Amino acid sequence: MDTINIQIPSLTENLRIVESFIDNVKEKFNLDDDIYGNIMISVTESVNNAIHHGNLQDKSKNVSVTLNLNDNQVKFTVQDQGAGFDYHDLPDPTSPDNLNKIGGRGIFLMKNLADEVHFNDQGREVDLIFYLS
Repeated sequence: MDTINIQIPSLTENLRIVESFIDNVKEKFNLDDDIYGNIMISVTESVNNAIHHGNLQDKSKNVSVTLNLNDNQVKFTVQDQGAGFDYHDLPDPTSPDNLNKIGGRGIFLMKNLADEVHFNDQGREVDLIFYLS
């Protein structure tokens, strides 16, 4: 199993570091374009949530992104140093009451693009799993 970890300070402009990391993973492990697109959107959404909602853009707090790759799946784990959140009680962004609200779509996107999404550590950690075969 291959494992790679990066850590970034909680600044929005550091999303480009995560994007470059994902680009490098695509090249190194020869991921196909469909999975690559789903990974890019899901992982950057998760990191953006960690920066804004988890660490409250406190640049002294880091967001960690860990890749675990084996023969049949790639897993990205995103961790923040925030207070966590109740991931069981999320508004549905597709309900009529929420259609015009800004936000609330990141986790919805992650759940629809990743094959598995698991929240751990009271919401401070999310695993995004993508099947390779």
